[in-house]
Amino acid sequence: MTPLGRRALGEFVGTALLLAAVIGSGVTAEQLTSDVGLQLFENAAATAAALVAIILAIGPVSGAHLNPAVTLADRFFGGISTREAGVYVGAQLAGGAFGAVVANLMFSLPAVELSTKVRSSGGLWLGEVVATFGLLLVIFAVVRSGRTSAAPFAVGAYIGGAYFFTSSTSVANPAATLARGLSDSFAGIAPSSAPAFVLAQLLGAALAVVVAKALYPTVAGAAADVVLPHPTAGDGQAPGRQPLAAKVATSSHPEVRP
Repeated sequence: MTPLGRRALGEFVGTALLLAAVIGSGVTAEQLTSDVGLQLFENAAATAAALVAIILAIGPVSGAHLNPAVTLADRFFGGISTREAGVYVGAQLAGGAFGAVVANLMFSLPAVELSTKVRSSGGLWLGEVVATFGLLLVIFAVVRSGRTSAAPFAVGAYIGGAYFFTSSTSVANPAATLARGLSDSFAGIAPSSAPAFVLAQLLGAALAVVVAKALYPTVAGAAADVVLPHPTAGDGQAPGRQPLAAKVATSSHPEVRP
């Protein structure tokens, strides 16, 4: 298997596991209680915990983007090439759909059951802008600081919290948005609602790129390590790439510390 193929497989598996966690925990929550608040808490806790574990497992292979918005932002900062970004996004979309199907089958539901949960309002779209903006800012800020070992926990904590402080329960992921249209369960999103969600997520990602660049002028230097450091060439390291610790130590910005 080629290095890029291995990374694509990592993105496929990681995104599939993420969607299985999101949808599966939602189904379980509905079966355990009729209290919507408790259902949301259970869904959020399971998703956040699974996300940390998935990033820790897949990160050393592909970086564990698991999200087209993260991949596109990383492409803007030069962390990956256009070709690599296209492969990543394709793997994420396929993995998300596969994870949704597996989640449905685990609970004896039809393999594909289009969601009937319409989620359409200005407040929900704004919630997705905020959720995606915050997610990408957390990722790039933590990685740029040199604290990549904290990234999985920072991402999981943010997503768990954003479930409750955003009106949309923080989908913040185009691949997850489309995949959740394949399950008519607690976490489902009607396919008719997906385009607006995706546009809001892309807007949030674009805003995060602008703000990250303004706050952290050297952020592009750490882009290859998003979300976790991973091989970007056949020898396990991008050509000419300094280890992140060395980049942090030699930075001309005194506020940067490992």
